[in-house]
Amino acid sequence: MRLNKMTGYVLILLFVSFTLTDAQVGLKKVAQSTMNFQLVSVSPRASALGEAFITLGTGAESIFFNPAGIVESENHLDAKLYMTHWIADIDYLAGALSWNLGTYGSVGLSALSVDYGTIYGTSLVSSDEEVNYPAGYRDLGVVSNVGAYSVGVSYGKAISTQFFIGGNVRLAGQNLGQSYLESGLRDNNATKLVFDAGVKYYTGLRSFRFGMAIRNFSSNIKRERIYEQLPLIFIMGAAIDLFEMVSTVPERNSSLTLAVDFLHPNNYSERMNIGLEYLAFGRLALRAGYQTNQDVASWSAGLGVNATLAGRTVAFDYSYSNFEIFDGVNRLSVGFNF
Repeated sequence: MRLNKMTGYVLILLFVSFTLTDAQVGLKKVAQSTMNFQLVSVSPRASALGEAFITLGTGAESIFFNPAGIVESENHLDAKLYMTHWIADIDYLAGALSWNLGTYGSVGLSALSVDYGTIYGTSLVSSDEEVNYPAGYRDLGVVSNVGAYSVGVSYGKAISTQFFIGGNVRLAGQNLGQSYLESGLRDNNATKLVFDAGVKYYTGLRSFRFGMAIRNFSSNIKRERIYEQLPLIFIMGAAIDLFEMVSTVPERNSSLTLAVDFLHPNNYSERMNIGLEYLAFGRLALRAGYQTNQDVASWSAGLGVNATLAGRTVAFDYSYSNFEIFDGVNRLSVGFNF
């Protein structure tokens, strides 16, 4: 019975995901989605692995990638705080919490805030005003009402000891300032209800597991006369401990995990992410990754340290991502288990 349920969930997710993404990329609308801040990884661990993270995230850190992983937290409460200094002086601040409710599953909360930095506004002038504004526009000073956010709730459930499902319901919003029209000012704000869903399955073949997720499912946004899609993306990935494949020692102090994700977005062609994580004694992690078919992103690297303070585990993670023509992106996070 459990196997039939598991197969049903997988088939439903695959059918819905491929149907939606294929329908929306039929015209190959490259780079024509909106609210793309939801695609930016805020996790230094995931980013260091080239964002090949669909099968690796557990507890609170899985909420932004594959909510099925929320079930795997061994602690009653898991908390994460993320800080990302993005390109063009854009800053991301995010946080996530997850509670393990035992047989009732796991629940979570998440929040994300985007600061676009200092932006100066201008507006075109009419032909009658060009005498006073020879450049053809007027300066409006600093635009204050620009930013983005996302807040959500999550739930995950173990269907069996090997198969997990999860989902997010989020409220996402973006403020893009105001338009100066002859009829007056018009706000360029948008708010949408967004859904994410994912599954994760441990095959029983050593540590090999695979997962799938669909993120940013929502209705379109109308700006002026144009309907814009959110960055809907379907991800399928797998991971395995390479040391486990070659070692016959049942208890080891280290692991070397290879993760590979395949991405099918609605605003670009297919991509593949590859990541490698070495974990020693459960304390020190070294990571590296690569993203294919990207305009500016390429390789990334990072490290993580797990320490014990006052009987609680505290995790620190850092990553650096190369962005070609831009400065590199630095990410930091701190996590607590209770």
